[in-house]
Amino acid sequence: MAERFETLVLHGTCKVKGNMKSKAAPIYQTSAFTFGDLDELEGFYHGEGNYLYSRVGNPNTDELGAAVAALEGAPAGVAASSGLSAILAGILAVAKNGDHIVAAEDVYGGSYHMLKAELSGLGIETTFVSFKDLKSIEGAITEKTKLLYTESITNPFLRVENVEEVVKIAKKHGIYTLVDNTFATPYHCRLFLEGVDLVAHSATKYIGGHSDVTAGVIVGGAELIDKARARIVNLGLNLSPFEAWLTCRGLKTLALRMKAQSENAKELAESLRDNRNVRKVYYPFERGEKGYGAVVTVELGQEVDIHRFFRSLGWVKIVPTLAGVETSVSHPLKTSHRALPPEAQEELGITMSVVRISVGIENSGDIIGQFDKAIEMALI
Repeated sequence: MAERFETLVLHGTCKVKGNMKSKAAPIYQTSAFTFGDLDELEGFYHGEGNYLYSRVGNPNTDELGAAVAALEGAPAGVAASSGLSAILAGILAVAKNGDHIVAAEDVYGGSYHMLKAELSGLGIETTFVSFKDLKSIEGAITEKTKLLYTESITNPFLRVENVEEVVKIAKKHGIYTLVDNTFATPYHCRLFLEGVDLVAHSATKYIGGHSDVTAGVIVGGAELIDKARARIVNLGLNLSPFEAWLTCRGLKTLALRMKAQSENAKELAESLRDNRNVRKVYYPFERGEKGYGAVVTVELGQEVDIHRFFRSLGWVKIVPTLAGVETSVSHPLKTSHRALPPEAQEELGITMSVVRISVGIENSGDIIGQFDKAIEMALI
């Protein structure tokens, strides 16, 4: 019988080669590896040795890539210096100057900016369309299109992507799919097993889980990951051994954290949905037996002063990121989606009143009470 996720995350991942039966994986905190003679050095370039230089490869970074790949059900994975680095490596594994990408219009602002501003400078153009409308995806595909790019749960409004249909469209046109699975994690959906070619994670978020690393991982088939790995090596997008080690340590508790955080998020979303001073709650209710994610986004009512609300949150801290074990809040207009043009912000509904909540592992009643109090104190 196949191991269930909670067992796999502990015993099927994070195994460093040559760890001398140490219960905890050692840290290979080294910039380079030594050789006994020139013949041994030459052997590395012929596939006879494992490591040369930590930008090229390190046991800890290899461990992390393989661990996330195992959780996604993919043959291979490679770690990178951040989520955006992993996405960039994945894109450059399939696209080059003169190629075209079709991307969901409601992706994370950093991804939007990279596609729109940075990749266009490399001659890779992107068309942003609503992935809610499958016809709009098909209509944007040209003979130069190489990739469909989206997120399993979009940021910040938590739209659950119809991955099955996106994969069907891609296969119909002979193009690749790359999906950012940061918000859902493999705990909620294993995208490679659903036919996605490349799955990206900002491991800074739930994979690491403790707000103490910046890391990324891209997983997929061996051939594509070899190409992504080459981009990481050649562009200097590598992750440090220590951060890889920390991320793998955090990964061990992914199932426990996601279960608790997702349950708390659903309870908070239900409570805020009943609050007359909250105009709208965004949360993917009724999405599977394990819930569906630990982020709740709300649009506060016009009677709530947004500045006073943020000042009244007590132990809930304002941060520009998400997914730590502590509950935190972010303001998409001022942080994650700041780089979007004003017309794009308006079209997507990213306004001053929108708040993204990253729900932690505290007592759910305390979390709910803190937000009820902050809203009450912010009333005009």
